[in-house]
Amino acid sequence: MEKHTRGIEVKSGESVDRALKRLKTKLDTEGILEEMRRRRAHESTVTRAIRKARTAPKRNKVRWRFQSEGQVATAEAAAAARKAGSHS
Repeated sequence: MEKHTRGIEVKSGESVDRALKRLKTKLDTEGILEEMRRRRAHESTVTRAIRKARTAPKRNKVRWRFQSEGQVATAEAAAAARKAGSHS
């Protein structure tokens, strides 16, 4: 079984500081550092709700980037229904 590890290859002639910067950037974009910090201490339900609300727009932007034709049609129909309902 192949084990997947996260890491970087240090390029020849590259300084250790630069390689560390690339590693930190990679871990940050994958959300690993934030999750590690979050799991370090207890998170109250209010704090969790605030964090979820803060990250929701980013999640939704990624979700709606890849839509099927059916999803697009459903969204357009819902928008048209909302628009028609607001003019009543």
